[in-house]
Amino acid sequence: MGERFGFLPASFDSTGTGSVWFHAVSVGEVLSAIELIRRVRAERPDVDVFLSTATLAGRATAEQRLTGLVKGIFYAPLDYRSVVRRVLRRLRPSAVVVMETEIWPNLYRESKRAGASLLVINGRISDRALPRYLRFRWFFQHALRWPDAIWVQSEQDAARYVLAGAPKDKVIAAGNLKYDFRPPAEVAPPIREFLNRTAADKVWVAASTMPPAVAGDPDEDDVVIAAFQQLKREGLLLILAPRRPERFDEAARKLDAAGIRYARRSQLPANLALPGVLLLDTIGELGAVFSRADVVFMGGTLASRGGHNILEPAYFAKPVIVGPHMENFAEIASEFLESDAVVQIADPAVLAAAVDRLLQNPGLHGAKAQSLAEAKRGVVERVSRRVLAAIDDGVPNPPKRLLARLALWPLSLAWAAGNRRNLARARAEIRRLRTPVVSVGGLTMGGTGKSPMVAHLAAKIDGCAILTRGYRRQNSKTSLVVHRGVAANIASTGDEAQMFVRRGVAHVGVGPDRYAVGLTIELELSPDWMLLDDGFQHVRLHRDLDIVLIDAENPWGGGLFPLGRRREPLDALLRASVVVLTRVPPGARMAGIERVIRRYNRSAPIFRSRMVPEPWTSSARKVGAFCGIGSPRAFWHTLEGMGLEIVSREAFRDHHFYSLDDLQRVAREAQAAGAEALVTTEKDMMNLPDRLQLPLPLECVRIGMEIEGEADLLQLIRDAILGNA
Repeated sequence: MGERFGFLPASFDSTGTGSVWFHAVSVGEVLSAIELIRRVRAERPDVDVFLSTATLAGRATAEQRLTGLVKGIFYAPLDYRSVVRRVLRRLRPSAVVVMETEIWPNLYRESKRAGASLLVINGRISDRALPRYLRFRWFFQHALRWPDAIWVQSEQDAARYVLAGAPKDKVIAAGNLKYDFRPPAEVAPPIREFLNRTAADKVWVAASTMPPAVAGDPDEDDVVIAAFQQLKREGLLLILAPRRPERFDEAARKLDAAGIRYARRSQLPANLALPGVLLLDTIGELGAVFSRADVVFMGGTLASRGGHNILEPAYFAKPVIVGPHMENFAEIASEFLESDAVVQIADPAVLAAAVDRLLQNPGLHGAKAQSLAEAKRGVVERVSRRVLAAIDDGVPNPPKRLLARLALWPLSLAWAAGNRRNLARARAEIRRLRTPVVSVGGLTMGGTGKSPMVAHLAAKIDGCAILTRGYRRQNSKTSLVVHRGVAANIASTGDEAQMFVRRGVAHVGVGPDRYAVGLTIELELSPDWMLLDDGFQHVRLHRDLDIVLIDAENPWGGGLFPLGRRREPLDALLRASVVVLTRVPPGARMAGIERVIRRYNRSAPIFRSRMVPEPWTSSARKVGAFCGIGSPRAFWHTLEGMGLEIVSREAFRDHHFYSLDDLQRVAREAQAAGAEALVTTEKDMMNLPDRLQLPLPLECVRIGMEIEGEADLLQLIRDAILGNA
């Protein structure tokens, strides 16, 4: 019930640039999603994938078949705004992918409001459901306008979605994902060993049998049991697999009443005398069992249930028998019937005869079914490309909780007004150094990678001096110039400036008035150019190039301060000369973020970059992690990307000065959790006390930058330097 109300485990927290949330209501939808999820993970291993399902059987199948492919499996939330928003805040998806026909208005609407792309994949509308969609078209048309694309199984389904109210330009007949079913590698060992011991001459699988749907329908378990008794074949094993778990015990009672020898999969005996029945009372094992069949009857087709998927046995070249009800798979059924790849019966009374004929002629139909099924493959490839594009199009930005919005939104308006006033005042006081100035800054407070970028650029182009405020140093009102290669006390520089000093890549000027510090550096050192650290809002100092960093993991900071971490409205992007997206995974295009940037700035070049940790030299694999930086999530994500297991973690406030008690407590907790070492950031190492004695080794992760098209960015900087020389 907690998951139904949107309360997901803390481990479901997404730490990357945005996750993907797949919703697959039950077993069939889960099976359809497996190959698609596998393909997406292969292309984008950095993306966290989550899957929700609505049924017990769907959950069990997902847990069995998707272990290692998804980060979390949960029950779908109730379709209330507050509940859906709670899930969206936890997962922060870049894309929400709804499998088949699940139309939830609040899920659709809130996913789009949270910045996610929204796709309906493998959609279908059956004959039985169509009248309801037409009757309530006035309702469905409002929900169906939200998806970015609706990819359906057939042209018939496309027409039906449009009739139900979907915009015609969004509906695409892409084919059926079920054709890309990948059979399980092998039968589960207990079943395989049981079948080997039993050594049946022939195996008949009655798959996904169903109870009556309407008056006059047969009970398919009764039909199968009666047909089995009629066959009277020595050496015949029937594998009976009811569709619903609640029918397992009922099927066992029917077998008892009929006096038939049987074994339950959950209680396998050493052997079973034949003819007999194996009651498959488990979930998720049927697909592999088809490989051992000589003939298959697909349930849900004699009762008015619309049928089940016949493609799985077809891939094993097994002859398949179906009843008259294949409405849910009308296109597949039509193609198979036209190709003589399936046997259709109209009456339960002839099931035994149909099974007997196919047992005597095992080559009938099966090869044709396999050939047809194989020819229809390839849908996953097309659909996965659309999902990958949707991931890049999404910009996760879930709305804050209502209470936070009510309390903080007025303060954000006041902050915006004050920011405009301060900028106007600063523009009236702009001062210019003789030396060219390049600014590196951002829209948000902390956590975008400004310091690593400044250090990287200073190391790439010689003759640089870095101008920085020296946040949280002991005497913040004085200025200080540290020559390249000369040591300085952290109390006089602050932690970020100390990083630049220790790296020794440039002279460092520290002070609140960057113009005054710059004048001093010009007089003392005559640098070729200056790098203004965290300077986007420091407009009092003229700059020849304004580089703005945007964190791809949280580009807009959740709103203006104090509602979020953003310092300025997005229209401030108009001032940017260059935009660099940071923390962009390899292969990601970030089209959604770039689209937003272009609304405000049509000309600034946009580069993509990522932070790359230096090689890990410690033998420790299990670590206790701690940090006091603007984006702790990014640090956790970096460690996970290095293959480290974080057994304990703690985030302190940005620029935290650590006491010995802090570190001893963190070390004790990490040691108790099984950590082999403590690990923190280079910036945090600047704020540690001297003479540490801890029960675990302390390691530091140093971060470098990798910039796509770096040569072009460096040339822009050189042009700005030369243009002012």
